[in-house]
Amino acid sequence: RVAIKVQDGCNQFCTYCIIPYARGRIRSRKIESVKEEVIELAKNGIKEVVVTGIHVASYGKDLEEDIGLIDLLEEINKIDGIERIRLSSLEPTLITEDFVNRLSKLNKICDHFHLSLQSGCDETLKRMNRHYTTAEFKKATELLRKAYPNVALTTDIIVGFPGETEEDFLETLDVVRKSGYDSAYTFIYSKRTGTPAASMDDQIDEAVVKDRFDRLLATVNEISHKLSYRFEGRDMDVLVEGVNDHDSTLLTGRMGNNMLVHFPGDESLIGQIVKVHLDESKGFYYMGTRL
Repeated sequence: RVAIKVQDGCNQFCTYCIIPYARGRIRSRKIESVKEEVIELAKNGIKEVVVTGIHVASYGKDLEEDIGLIDLLEEINKIDGIERIRLSSLEPTLITEDFVNRLSKLNKICDHFHLSLQSGCDETLKRMNRHYTTAEFKKATELLRKAYPNVALTTDIIVGFPGETEEDFLETLDVVRKSGYDSAYTFIYSKRTGTPAASMDDQIDEAVVKDRFDRLLATVNEISHKLSYRFEGRDMDVLVEGVNDHDSTLLTGRMGNNMLVHFPGDESLIGQIVKVHLDESKGFYYMGTRL
């Protein structure tokens, strides 16, 4: 698989992030430019492309044409040879009924979506200058689950943002428990010189932040471990990525939901999508048998 960068820059100005200052305003590539690159990749045997950018949800907002990310995805979906389209991190505000309705009609979209939560507390989200509420975030996940029965959802969460109380943190834990993420990238808040958050009052004590981080990580791991077993015994399409790093008799591949599978096979299968029976879940990956 190959990552395709379709835009650069960001206009969001989250209070903890330096990217808008360092990378500037959003700049989107023309659809034709992206299509040309993807067509060339398809000619070279690439089966999966990852549509990415600094803030990929804003794709098209700076272009003269009235287009957005969904228009780009519809064009990529038409390209012969490409069998999978994977999306990088998305904003919850992008996930509307219209967006999901159009997205679900594209047969090449992977059923793995990364939605950045950052915090499960609305007051903290306001201080972060995130442009959604926890209710809106929940609605976005519900829309995706309804459209994609086998969906895998992942997220980002920051612990210890200035002003975060124990009650605020518990709200985040509650959202994590109810949302059921397959995995989450968890971060301890760290100051970035030049950002508004760096000069905010109520910076959190390091020991308190570390305790919250450990509790969050334990909760995330418990949930994701339980969820990982739900595909055991099923037959799934797997894109073969290479020889297993620890056992040369095994191949390693990736399902559409982004989970890894290790199974016996020959190097000639690398780059192909094959059907694999998932024999056993190991918690965060599967052992399988090619059908």
